[in-house]
Amino acid sequence: MAKDNNKKVVYSETVDLDNTNNTTTPTATENVQKLEEENKVLSRNLRRVEEESAMLRELFNKTSAELNNLRKPALLVADIVTIVDKNKAVIKLPNGNKFYCYIVDDVKNVSNGDTVLVDQKSLNVVQKVDLGEGLEVEKYVIIEKPNESWKDIGGLGEEINEIKEVIELPLKHPELFKKIGIQPPKGVLLYGPPGTGKTLLAKAVARSTDATFIEVVGSELVQKFIGEGAKLVKEIFALARRKAPAIVFIDEIDALAATRMETGTSGEREVNRTFMQLLAELDGFKCLDNVKVIGATNMLPILDRAIIRPGRLDRLIEVGLPNEEGRLEILKVHTKGMNLKNVKLKELISEMVDFTGAEIRAVCTEAGYFAIRENRDHIGQEDFLLAIEKVRREEEEEQDKKFFG
Repeated sequence: MAKDNNKKVVYSETVDLDNTNNTTTPTATENVQKLEEENKVLSRNLRRVEEESAMLRELFNKTSAELNNLRKPALLVADIVTIVDKNKAVIKLPNGNKFYCYIVDDVKNVSNGDTVLVDQKSLNVVQKVDLGEGLEVEKYVIIEKPNESWKDIGGLGEEINEIKEVIELPLKHPELFKKIGIQPPKGVLLYGPPGTGKTLLAKAVARSTDATFIEVVGSELVQKFIGEGAKLVKEIFALARRKAPAIVFIDEIDALAATRMETGTSGEREVNRTFMQLLAELDGFKCLDNVKVIGATNMLPILDRAIIRPGRLDRLIEVGLPNEEGRLEILKVHTKGMNLKNVKLKELISEMVDFTGAEIRAVCTEAGYFAIRENRDHIGQEDFLLAIEKVRREEEEEQDKKFFG
């Protein structure tokens, strides 16, 4: 009976009916709302997956196209020499070799002298390309006119007057020569020791005439393959005529126009071919044309007489070492922007006998370095004296190397 006394009696009046209702299943409205939220989440995930799929598809197509391009064989650039028939031609490769080949039917309007692309194996013409005129010589063109002006040149008064007569006056006032009935020189040759201002004169006259300045070094015109150097010279003058008024400045012209010999190596014969093309170009334009040629050299005696005969570069202008007055003018040009203190320029130029304009400029630069090393904001007389000694010592060491190796 003890077990029966311990039993808990629950009466029906104490049962919470609200709690029993909470255990029922969700309503239909709640199920719809939950499904709609799940649908929104799935839609967002689907859009994200579609965007990623489209991005990956685009990346795959781009990579596949690049891979196909890498697998394609490279094409050779060639020139059409002669059109034999509608679909046959003789082409010339950059190495000088010529081939008789076929032209693909898709390639239209091909004529002599055009640049085309050819297949490496069959050498058949597969495409016509327009590389533009003067592609090889565009790198020689200075688009911005030179910054150097006549006021930046010191000690070359007579030389400036001569180059103005030959270059500047015919370009600016050609009617004066027509009235008088004379023909000015087609160009000038500047000769003298290195660092005397030959290039500076050429740039200054280009700026004064507002002409296109085409600068080329003589050694750059000497190419490896036969005919390439002559073609380069031809393109340079064609470019000059197209951009006229223009000044063609050939620095170190002795590398190209040295005295020709009857016998020589194949390389020397190729230099001679390029030189003869230069002479032909000089003969090919008029004296009053808007193209002028300026040559510069440090070695006048070795030049071929053909380049300096009348009708070509027949005005020779010597740009020698400056005298005392010239050194003073050059020193004033280079020190006009420097912070000087108690500097006597006339005493300094007496210490710079036989200095070129480039060496005087180097003296000014070295003097500035001596002041910087001592943390000064000005340059004194002693700085210039130390700089002069340093530049002279470097010049003597350079001369010793030439004689003793």
